Amino acid sequence: MGGPPTTAPLLRTPLYDAHVARGAKMVPFAGYEMPVQYPLGVLKEHLWTRDKAGLFDVSHMGQALLIARDNRHETVARALESLVPADILNLQHGRQRYSQLLADDGGILDDLMISRSARVENDGRLILVVNAACKDADYAHIRARLPDGVVLQPLEDLALLALQGPQAMAVFADLASGVADMPFMTRRYAKIARIDCDVARAGYTGEDGCEISVHASNAAALWTKLTADPRVQPIGLGARDSLRLEAGLCLYGHDIDATTSPIEAGLAWSIQKRRRNEGGFPGLARIRAELKDGPKRLRVGIKPDGRAPAREGTEIVDAAGARIGIVTSGGFGPTVNAPVAMGYVAPGHAMPGSTVHLMVRGKAMLATVVALPFTPHRYLRS
Repeated sequence: MGGPPTTAPLLRTPLYDAHVARGAKMVPFAGYEMPVQYPLGVLKEHLWTRDKAGLFDVSHMGQALLIARDNRHETVARALESLVPADILNLQHGRQRYSQLLADDGGILDDLMISRSARVENDGRLILVVNAACKDADYAHIRARLPDGVVLQPLEDLALLALQGPQAMAVFADLASGVADMPFMTRRYAKIARIDCDVARAGYTGEDGCEISVHASNAAALWTKLTADPRVQPIGLGARDSLRLEAGLCLYGHDIDATTSPIEAGLAWSIQKRRRNEGGFPGLARIRAELKDGPKRLRVGIKPDGRAPAREGTEIVDAAGARIGIVTSGGFGPTVNAPVAMGYVAPGHAMPGSTVHLMVRGKAMLATVVALPFTPHRYLRS
């Protein structure tokens, strides 16, 4: 009868064979077999992306449409605004916005990107991109709370690639028209190497670049075309993590989760004034209180003294040894050539320049609270 529990087989993105052909080391991640690194190695992949252009397979992410049957933007925007704190009603055609899916108490169920199509004929639709490990729960949460006349449609037949780095847009300029001049956080349809793509100028490395949604059947051809350019190298999850950590960007399940509010996480900028005033989203009371009085903890950057990194879960203590917080992400920052970390501390210790101690292998290691990011963002601002 009972027997041992069965483990679901790992999924593969449409680019699995391309990764294996390039000698990638494949590891389980969010239910998928994903490349953690290629023969170049994590350190060199990280530095290549900061200097040239790194190509990432992020097809494990969840892509979906939120569709109003009356084809009105107001209908679909107000439906989504009942779940997230961002101003979606005033999102313009071809624009993208970052937000969070909130629980009733203001905790973050997931963070996501929300886009309005550049095509007027697609009005009444919003494009959502959610985290891989959360997508099934996200879809169930959204569906259970949608009004009549608004439906969620996962886009299971799409792949997602990200080309990031200071030379990324020059690579696009050689392959497509109308992509290289896109402003940051805009979205448009384009042909890249004669392949139909939906392109957003965004990413999660702190570098300039784009995320490219493409039909799964065309993903390998696009990957091959992009990696044929000598400025482009494929980059694995290892370097993706160190790049986003240096950029001071949150990773869901680590730096933000259902216990964390957007204000604690330093994401108040993602809640526009209209939503703060009008409300209408989950966790409003908590968020307003934290905006007014300050949260009980704050996400900060931390630079350990010396060369030893502080990993996730490391306790942060004050000079007297009292616990004041915890590290949520930590490792070596290749660009800054030093260990870097993020974590939460009590507000009295959150000022840049504050001295704290990290409990590493039973010893208190000196560290300094610093402003985020560790390396400057290089997005093209409009």
